[in-house]
Amino acid sequence: MKRAPWMVLLAVGISALCAIAVGQNKKDAGGLAKDAELVETKTSVPTLKAAGAYEPKDNIVEIELSEYAGYSGLIVANGGMAPNEDSAFFKKHGFKVKLSLSEDESWSPLNSGRMAASATTADVLTVYGKQFQVVVPALISYSRGADGVVTRTDVKKINDLKGKVVSTCQFTESDFLIRYLAQEAQLPINMLADLSARPDPDKINLVFCQDGFGAGDIFLRDLKDGRSRLAGCVTWDPKTTEVAEGSNGKAAILLTNRNLLIVADILIVNKGFAEKHPDMVRGLVDGLMEGNNKVRTNPQACLDVIAKAFKWDKDKAQKELAKVHLANLPENLAFFSGTIDSAGSFGYIYESTVMAYGDAFIPNPAAAEKFLDTRHLEALDKEGTYKDQKVSVQPIKLAGGVPIEKAPVLSRNVRFLFEPNLAKLDLADKGNVADLEHIAKIMQVSPGSTILLRGHADPSFLEEIRKQGGEELVRKMSFKAMELSKERCDAVKKIMVEQYKIDEGRVETLGRGYSEPLGKDPAQNRRVEVQWFTLE
Repeated sequence: MKRAPWMVLLAVGISALCAIAVGQNKKDAGGLAKDAELVETKTSVPTLKAAGAYEPKDNIVEIELSEYAGYSGLIVANGGMAPNEDSAFFKKHGFKVKLSLSEDESWSPLNSGRMAASATTADVLTVYGKQFQVVVPALISYSRGADGVVTRTDVKKINDLKGKVVSTCQFTESDFLIRYLAQEAQLPINMLADLSARPDPDKINLVFCQDGFGAGDIFLRDLKDGRSRLAGCVTWDPKTTEVAEGSNGKAAILLTNRNLLIVADILIVNKGFAEKHPDMVRGLVDGLMEGNNKVRTNPQACLDVIAKAFKWDKDKAQKELAKVHLANLPENLAFFSGTIDSAGSFGYIYESTVMAYGDAFIPNPAAAEKFLDTRHLEALDKEGTYKDQKVSVQPIKLAGGVPIEKAPVLSRNVRFLFEPNLAKLDLADKGNVADLEHIAKIMQVSPGSTILLRGHADPSFLEEIRKQGGEELVRKMSFKAMELSKERCDAVKKIMVEQYKIDEGRVETLGRGYSEPLGKDPAQNRRVEVQWFTLE
């Protein structure tokens, strides 16, 4: 999966001929311009070329990356893009590395053995599954704001996208991000063939573009043209910022993944190459850890190399580095073992991807362990080279309590089971336990995020109460209901703090009493609703 793609410039003469022959802004039957950014919606995962083993030539290992600051550690370890004898790979392990940049999808070339390794996000690995003959020896980085959702200003949370259309790029981290958020908001996804198709009123509707930049461009054009086909886009920086700033106040960045760490970049290595040359893979992992450490500890000293590799100026290199978290050795080990408590783990992201895409795309998912090869990380750990490193994934901004006045990024109805007039949570009920575990996991993968528990009570007997004692009794019972609904939230919070070790400062409670019934079902009204706030 490629990040921050750039349009490939064709020769002027060819562009002119294409413009004459086809028309750069071709009209459809209704007189409106067709959307050049849109591509065919795929209903199945593309088939990759048959697996083959990569073999280095002239002792040079070829790795393809995309233009993304999260890969800076590899570049710094290599001393640039070209193979050279001053790199950490050659000095310590005796081979050279050739790094190249491309925004094309490289999964077939990698699978068939035309390159040794590449980088992608963990969700892409899940999508391509069993046909993808690669191994994952290391975590490279977490994205901390490089991806985001931009929406019209009337969209205040993910739930508001119900029945609306959003543009994105299929089978990328942007596709995964919106599917993950929709899942948390309990909204299904519907894929449209194009913008002329009728949206499903009960789902978030997606149309797909060639890349994330196209997804942003088509949304921005809709805004400028005064059209209302799209409610938003999911793309990556700098397009997120460009769309928001170019909309003349009509759109804003709803959220980014600065503090939702489910977009994790991993090193993926051709399986045949890894099996035949384990020492080279060990060298790649060692070099990556060394390069990441250099950038983390002294980023200023690395800016020249990074800027030159990506053809950025030093200011841009510094800004882009702020949007990633380069992983060290203990973070790698925790990521793959599932013990990291401040970000998404490999297993969590893998399983979340299976659920986000569903059986239609991933009917028989490969086991996550099929891809893992952590022996090189474990060997480095035994050597003690990075013994002083610690897991240090922290929220970019500290939470100052839950901003109740602000709209949450999404809300999720959690119907904990309470007996009438009681605030004791039944932990013998498997559904209650599953909901608690789910909330705890959201808090884990989103460091610094906060949640608001909104408690409710059943108003079924209000009319009977009014008949018996009039409005004065109704007011009295409504006050008690407010207290009861708050006590129900407090019961949930207490368990989260004591059993799931959630910082109590990240959980706020609010009793709403009778004021927000879901319907006439008493059980549904005796509920606690969870609202999730991310830090932006």
